[in-house]
Amino acid sequence: MEARTYLDFEEPIAKLESKLEDLLKLSEESEVDVKEAVLSLEEKIKALKKDTFSNLTRWQRVQLSRHPDRPYTLDYILDIADKFVELHGDRTVKDDKAMIGGFGEIEGQTVMFVGQQKGRNTKQRQMRNFGMANPEGYRKALRLMKLAEKFDVPVVCLIDTPGAFPGLEAEERGQGEAIARNIRDMFMLKVPVICYIIGEGASGGALGIAVGDKVMMLENTWYSVISPESCSSILWRSWEYKEQAAEALKLTAKDMLKMGLIDGIVKEPVGGAHTDAVRMSKTLKRSILTNIEELSKMNVEDRISARIAKFDQMGVVKE
Repeated sequence: MEARTYLDFEEPIAKLESKLEDLLKLSEESEVDVKEAVLSLEEKIKALKKDTFSNLTRWQRVQLSRHPDRPYTLDYILDIADKFVELHGDRTVKDDKAMIGGFGEIEGQTVMFVGQQKGRNTKQRQMRNFGMANPEGYRKALRLMKLAEKFDVPVVCLIDTPGAFPGLEAEERGQGEAIARNIRDMFMLKVPVICYIIGEGASGGALGIAVGDKVMMLENTWYSVISPESCSSILWRSWEYKEQAAEALKLTAKDMLKMGLIDGIVKEPVGGAHTDAVRMSKTLKRSILTNIEELSKMNVEDRISARIAKFDQMGVVKE
């Protein structure tokens, strides 16, 4: 049984799974019949998981979105695409490793993948800047989207970032302008644009590649103008109130769908995407192909008009 990382609210599950592992080990090392005990324990674990993950708080979903074992952008691309060719550079400054993209092929359908990439270990996290892109990252993303438009290829954006990089050098190189230009130009792309929040969707860092005909969220992800910790530090001058902040922000997929800010939710395996990455990739792949097929049937002008109208309606209050 592979070692798993458990979150604090998963401790009861961890204890039962540890017992199950001990029983299975006992069965292997001796002739003791533990079949009934194993079946009983498996049923308890299944019931506990179902109960735990059907009643998650908003903060617990934030924790799941950041799980260290959760699939990242490249994990999904390499699982989903039969072929993938990564493209580099913004043709101005450098190649931002926090933003990745390139042509991929899914069951004969060519797509342009664009997304933020986090790192698994310290060295990778430094290289990827924790998934926080600089201006050149957003300019690279837009360059690839324009390239996709040139060849009439749909764009698939995979969003997973704690925010755009907030450093002084990023601001000096035009962070705000780069994100604003992406938002403006993505509205007018002539090809289908499908965006998926696969982990964290924070602030303009997420929105810079999240203007699409379809904006979807995986079940255990969040999308907000600010993280719960940052919100807590501003309102209460402390990170201790992050759970209350998460509840107030209403940042989960269900909240976003209810408010009309996204178009749908992609179901995750019980326990989160990291518990069955292969199954999660298959689900995401089906969603991508279904959305491409639906959007490709629309006239270009109608698709752009619908995209603009959808975002225009956000935040409008009718009395």
